[in-house]
Amino acid sequence: QLQLAESGGGLVQPGGSLRLSCEVSGYPLDYYAIVWFREIPGKEREGISCISSGDESTWSAESVKGRFTISRDTTDHTTHTVYLQMSGLKPDDTATYYCAGVRGLRQDCSDYVAARVVDYWGRGTQVTVSS
Repeated sequence: QLQLAESGGGLVQPGGSLRLSCEVSGYPLDYYAIVWFREIPGKEREGISCISSGDESTWSAESVKGRFTISRDTTDHTTHTVYLQMSGLKPDDTATYYCAGVRGLRQDCSDYVAARVVDYWGRGTQVTVSS
């Protein structure tokens, strides 16, 4: 079982930056790809970035490519932290951001960027981009 907890959301001006964190604990940590989703009220939850369980391959949606970067810190063997560094933020990035765990060992984590395949969800953190 996996537990995920997001933090780092808040209010930021257009063009600004934020770094979201997702603390991942449980077992077996190394068997899960981690995916960041975001949700705007009334719209479908959108997968925006992922990092694979093995070789740390990453993928990003076109809507965030070049602006958002995902990374994973595995220094602590009992708790991994997955970061989503966001820069060049736009009002359209306003959403609740969720991290999710998908059990799988594929190098191409884009196969896991779908809400229907997620095994575990965090509770979300709100990001508001506004002047």
